[in-house]
Amino acid sequence: MTLQLNSPVPDFSLKDLDGNIVNINDYRDKIVIINFWSCECPHSERTDKAILSICAKWQDEVELITIASNRNESLSGIKKVAETRTIPQVWLDADCEIANLFEAVTTPHVFVIDRDGILRYQGAVDDVKFRQKVATQFYLDEAVKSLLAGDVPEVQETSAYGCAIVREI
Repeated sequence: MTLQLNSPVPDFSLKDLDGNIVNINDYRDKIVIINFWSCECPHSERTDKAILSICAKWQDEVELITIASNRNESLSGIKKVAETRTIPQVWLDADCEIANLFEAVTTPHVFVIDRDGILRYQGAVDDVKFRQKVATQFYLDEAVKSLLAGDVPEVQETSAYGCAIVREI
């Protein structure tokens, strides 16, 4: 099964960095940003600040769930970088089950879910690419603003840009 835009996101659970089981359904009344993330990827490092800034603006209405799916990254490395960058919560997806469900291919690769659990945006945080080093459009910010206003995002899908998720080692 793969997810489709404007369709419900199924319930799923993962473990957080402390080994606690966490569940996506616990956030159904908030707008949820799922960020597939890497502690080693420079693109994740670059976008972490922008994502945290978006979440800080709407802290009571938007929840950030960072998912670490790279099989080559150690728990200690993930914990250290998450703490250094003040990532509020990281869920572990070492078997890539959730990355596969979302068809996430890069870090970062973001998905925005509305308050009813419907997938409304997927793709890049912004329009930075290999030949465009400075962002001129912030897709994630625009998607969240639209949902907060009660609208569907104008841009619902973009190509994610970053480091490939390591599924095999």
